[in-house]
Amino acid sequence: MSTLLPVAEAQARLLALAVPLPVEHVPLIEAAGRWAAEPVIARRTQPFADLSAMDGYAIRFGELPGPWTVVSESKAGSPLPAPLEPGQAARIFTGAPVPPGADVILVQEEAARDGDRLMLAGEGPRRPGQNIRPAGMDFVEGDVLIEAGDAITSAHIALAATGGHGTLGIRRPARIALISTGDELIPPGTAGEAHQLPSSNAPMLATLLGGTSAIVEDLGIAPDRLDATVALIERARDADIIITSGGASVGDHDLVKPAFEAAGARLDFWKVAMRPGKPLMAGTMGGAIVLGLPGNPLSAFVTASLFARPLIATLGGAARPFMPVRRARLARAMTANGERDHYMRGTWTDDGVIALEGQDSSALTNLTRADLFIIRPAHSPAIEAGEMVEIIEIA
Repeated sequence: MSTLLPVAEAQARLLALAVPLPVEHVPLIEAAGRWAAEPVIARRTQPFADLSAMDGYAIRFGELPGPWTVVSESKAGSPLPAPLEPGQAARIFTGAPVPPGADVILVQEEAARDGDRLMLAGEGPRRPGQNIRPAGMDFVEGDVLIEAGDAITSAHIALAATGGHGTLGIRRPARIALISTGDELIPPGTAGEAHQLPSSNAPMLATLLGGTSAIVEDLGIAPDRLDATVALIERARDADIIITSGGASVGDHDLVKPAFEAAGARLDFWKVAMRPGKPLMAGTMGGAIVLGLPGNPLSAFVTASLFARPLIATLGGAARPFMPVRRARLARAMTANGERDHYMRGTWTDDGVIALEGQDSSALTNLTRADLFIIRPAHSPAIEAGEMVEIIEIA
């Protein structure tokens, strides 16, 4: 149980505990920021017909240079107009359906009209189909617009709406219970003694993890007593995820592990080969997944980013739950790394990425200045400026 697990193995074991949550159908604007629970299929064709991409006249290319007789008009929002006979043209506007029989748009700047008589007044179109958006150019009825597991963005919302959908099937938000631990903690904004510490992890985690895909409830601070810690854990039984911060190490006052066990939790792993964040634990308790994060603020932020956020995404049905790992050029040399993967706060420069000075796991100032984490695998040798490193951008 106490063996240091590689990060990737710990992540895989945590996500193996997750079962996607039940599906619900919600209005489009409520689906953004979540994941499609089922494929979204086009209910219509877009465009529904050939549409004009310009203001001008719909004509037959083979009849250039004219003349034509203007017999009708087509504007955006009109039904498909009547077919054109040879020698006929239709006045047409951007987004309007092209009459059957026409195969090109003569732009109005190159047209000369006298009453209903139309003539070419410029070079004219160079090929059939010019200035026409063909029917089905974007998608046709029956196409898959959004795959199950795709993250739903505002662009997906527009696509689904255009495809004929007013609601989307997504998984209900995860219910998260937060528990902070430690005699030293007091609520933020509370007047305390010099030796007391405002609780920063709970509001940080609530804003990092909460949103459209998760509802976070802060259950407060458990003092360093086993019975008090167990009592708060018991209150969280109806949650999908129970997250504690602090008390996850091996000191006499680190009570989260025995408290979880006393509440009936089954721990799957404890301690991960990463820095910061080694004292991380995970398991199950009834229908909830339990996740014990370290108490140091940076450690809590890193482990929540690498474990809690992918867990929420997996419960939400995400096909790709992890933040993408990218490669970037190092702008400043780095020394050799130790026996654990090191997630170092870094930032962009004109020459690439650099690690910020001061990487202590209790310091928050640098976290606000960081754009990314530079990943230094265990036992990595020293590297020079100009070499490539892996990074995770801070969302």
